[in-house]
Amino acid sequence: MILKEIISILEEMAPLAYAEDFDNVGLLIGNQETQIEGILVCHDALESVIDEAIARKCNLVVCFHPILFSGLKKITGNNYVERSVLKAIKNDIAIYAVHTALDNHKNGVNKIFCDALGLINTRIFIPKENFIRKLVTYTTPENAEALRDALFDAGAGNIGNYENCSFSSKGIGTYMGNENSTPVIGERFEFVEGEEIKIEVTFEKQFESKILKALFKNHIYEEVAYEIIELKNANNNIGLGMIGELENPMGEVEFLSFVKEKMQANGIRHSSYIGRKVTKIAVLGGSGSFAISKAIASGADVFLTADIKYHQFYEAENKLLLADIGHFESERYTKNYIVDYLRKKILNFAIVLSEENTNPVKYL
Repeated sequence: MILKEIISILEEMAPLAYAEDFDNVGLLIGNQETQIEGILVCHDALESVIDEAIARKCNLVVCFHPILFSGLKKITGNNYVERSVLKAIKNDIAIYAVHTALDNHKNGVNKIFCDALGLINTRIFIPKENFIRKLVTYTTPENAEALRDALFDAGAGNIGNYENCSFSSKGIGTYMGNENSTPVIGERFEFVEGEEIKIEVTFEKQFESKILKALFKNHIYEEVAYEIIELKNANNNIGLGMIGELENPMGEVEFLSFVKEKMQANGIRHSSYIGRKVTKIAVLGGSGSFAISKAIASGADVFLTADIKYHQFYEAENKLLLADIGHFESERYTKNYIVDYLRKKILNFAIVLSEENTNPVKYL
């Protein structure tokens, strides 16, 4: 397969528009026109993983964490990032990272986390804001239905569990074309006044170019009047973390032991027990200490995340049990999910799960 074809499938799984602004996702190394012979899926694209890709005849590495996170001013092989990049380039191996694009997906990192623990009634913990747009346009009554349907086909009009959502209203539109115009209705220099339909649809921002293309292609006017408005509404289907429930409540000690087993954690650092049964759990794979107050506000009994500092454990304030299960451990099954997804989408193709354990944290 050509790399750009695989990228299209990866972006269906983890749209790049879902990624956080600070992140560096997508194609990090390589040319989109490259013929791909095999795909190695890993957690971190370290030098040892590039060696594994070479040995297993894979010239595309799909990683969770981006090996290139901040800018490189030189590539001399003096650190682990530079060595990985050099080896990948020398051996014509492309690298593609998903990271927070998959973190924010409703079926991504945190749903995988919840599923590993068997949680039910799951929902997004921190819905993504400033991600929804609204298109407003105007057309003739005769063109309204066809135009609206084209906008739906391009990805507009989805709200939660509903699709083909729009609002239409009638009004009177006016215009007068100049000497360079070619009006569909009326003549040049003629003042035209007629009935128009105002169409309003919302959409996720990653569909904007596709929706505008559909608008211009299916609108009958020479000059299309439209507005795109950024909405403050939170998108409850996209965002960081997830909240779920245990089907059968557990005691705190029993629950942490359960988590340790299911997530294969070598140790769990946690705040003081608060003496209540565990039912409602907030999870946030990776570094989630910034969300402690949100977890408390959500009414969760436990907040499972990673990279919590000493003083941040005080922030639990005996209002919930705060547990750090390890960064790698909280994202442990992500690469398995990516492999399963790609194997369903690309049949009869070499898609390999990396055997390298890239967890940099060791336990005695």
